Amino acid sequence: MTSIWIRAEQRSNEQRVGVTPDGVDSLISAGFNVIIERDPSRAIPIQQFKNIKIVDAGTWQNAPSDTIIFGLKELPNDNTPLKHRHIMFGHAYKGQPNGQKLLSRFAAGGGTLYDLEYLTDETDRRVAAFGYWAGFAGAAVAIKSWSAIQLGERCSAMQPFTNANSLEADILASLSQTRPRVIVVGAYGRVGTGAIDFCNRLNITTTKWDISETAHGGPFPEIYEHEIFLNCVLADKATPVFIPKSTINAKRKLTVIGDIACDPTNSYSPIKVYSSETTWEQPTQRISDDPVLDVTAIDNLPSILPRESSEDFSSQLLPSLLSLGNIEGGVWKRAKLVFDQKINELI
Repeated sequence: MTSIWIRAEQRSNEQRVGVTPDGVDSLISAGFNVIIERDPSRAIPIQQFKNIKIVDAGTWQNAPSDTIIFGLKELPNDNTPLKHRHIMFGHAYKGQPNGQKLLSRFAAGGGTLYDLEYLTDETDRRVAAFGYWAGFAGAAVAIKSWSAIQLGERCSAMQPFTNANSLEADILASLSQTRPRVIVVGAYGRVGTGAIDFCNRLNITTTKWDISETAHGGPFPEIYEHEIFLNCVLADKATPVFIPKSTINAKRKLTVIGDIACDPTNSYSPIKVYSSETTWEQPTQRISDDPVLDVTAIDNLPSILPRESSEDFSSQLLPSLLSLGNIEGGVWKRAKLVFDQKINELI
């Protein structure tokens, strides 16, 4: 019997879970042994998970070696060898500094990373993503940041909301009658769609750009004619630079950059005016005072709407979880091939 261990998330401001109670019921009905760790910050209370073994947070480290450990965000950044098969977002394959440390821990322990970002179908499309809710929440944070600038202030701390309507009401309360002009690059992907949907809720007009508008490689002076720029592009070596360092001193109306893709340590990042993520406590970095330029880059935006994003992600991922009995095939095989390649490069 295949055992799936749902671990508690160990970073602050993370209330999501990768599988909902209904998803757990489906896994148990399919013959899986499912264990879940207590996590008082989880948006879905532990009492809603029925007919399941409940254990203390962090005890996955003592689980039998053949147990599959399932979480979302990263593990504590220590040197402990990893012997299990882990399903999570590893952030380890694009040159991220902590990524090499994580892969070294897998190499030392003999475990395997099945990176959620690299679970793909036969057409190379991801089978599950939080992108829509990242875009939705990322647009909200950027608009809130712009509103604060209008008052001569900095964006206040973020917190989770019970649902999309409550988030909308909060941001709407911060807006005056004036609306910013927003440009969304990567407008037709999951992330961009979420960003545009949130802007539409507030009657904010968006300029929608995708591959055809950016294929010439830049520069992109049109971005400077908007008050807010939302980057919804997961960068690779083919991605052009949208915001060069010269943006700081350029003549512009642009005052807020919302880097929803949020991968500042990626050498291919299309935004060159900052190099580290922002936080829930301090959602923006002030890049320039005159004229003002703030960057917001929170790497777990969907947890601003933890319940809705968890339910959406779980419904997308569940068919793949149900196939874990054949972990040597399908999406799991493809993810393992990527992991093996990265481990070989490490060696």
